[in-house]
Amino acid sequence: MTSNCNLSCSYCYVDRSEHANQTLDFEFAKVGMDDYFQTDMKKHIRFQGPGEPTCAFELMKKITEYAYGIVGDELTSEIQTNGTFGQGIRDWLSENVDNIWISCDGLPEQQDRYRKTKSGLPTSKLLEENVKYLTKACKGMTGIRSTITSDNVFSQKANIDYFYSLGVRHIWTDPIFPSVGEKELTDTMSLMEYADQFLKAREHAKRKGMFYGSFLACNFDEEVNYACRACLPVPHLTTDGYVSACDMALFGEDKNPLSALIYGKWDKRNKRIVYDDAKMKTLRSRCADNMPGCEGCVAKYHCAGYCLGEVTNETGSMFGKKERVCAPIRYLLKNLTPEDCKYEFSHP
Repeated sequence: MTSNCNLSCSYCYVDRSEHANQTLDFEFAKVGMDDYFQTDMKKHIRFQGPGEPTCAFELMKKITEYAYGIVGDELTSEIQTNGTFGQGIRDWLSENVDNIWISCDGLPEQQDRYRKTKSGLPTSKLLEENVKYLTKACKGMTGIRSTITSDNVFSQKANIDYFYSLGVRHIWTDPIFPSVGEKELTDTMSLMEYADQFLKAREHAKRKGMFYGSFLACNFDEEVNYACRACLPVPHLTTDGYVSACDMALFGEDKNPLSALIYGKWDKRNKRIVYDDAKMKTLRSRCADNMPGCEGCVAKYHCAGYCLGEVTNETGSMFGKKERVCAPIRYLLKNLTPEDCKYEFSHP
């Protein structure tokens, strides 16, 4: 939607310095939806990006109205947001967006340590107010997307209790990963430690009637050959006028390994999108059956090579192997039951 953001989160995974004040071209968005809605894929739109989507609120309304005009009641919608917006935006989201995923890492002290305004002010109070309202008023579901770091890996149960008190019943956790352009983390959290603590926290959430999911286990509900929508590929329209396969490949103009995930470009003069068929073919070949080093793994068809963006960023190849996730994925697969993995909502 936009490269602008009202926060300055300490571990933001994207560098926006070369893309200041970019906003998605509405004409590009319309043609992108026209193309996408002609496929047999779900009639779904999702607002996210390198910045905070609600910073382009008027554009969000226009896109939603246009999408409804094409597919009507078939349309479903979703947003990934930092949750720090005013009442007008909050009211509109509650009435017009089906799934609202709010990024929050836990207790107020954790939120305020990592997710501050650009001027350094805390955000937990406003976030709490919005979450409490949306969990009651949203026409669909309001859930939490929580990044797990060494700072909150042992407080997952306490975080569950906190989110429960705000009315939240759905939480997806995602262990921290390197920023785009970086291969290594400075955070010291062990993924096996995360997996062990996640299982304990999941039982705690289960007793409270809550869903508690892990990105490591997002394909445990069924066997798959593709890790995610990026391998189909499903279009993500960028602020600088490109079509990306993945949330992490946010700018087409950037030159890094994630450029392999850019497979289309907006032709503004002729009002059309030029797709790269060769890149699309390569993306579709990125599947469990074609992943070197995954042969014989018990989790092969519940992982399918893991997250395309993270793997490409950290190894330089979409067919690379992110070794540090292998053991924890197998551990979770062994210790989660089929009942644990009935997902009502997809990972944000």
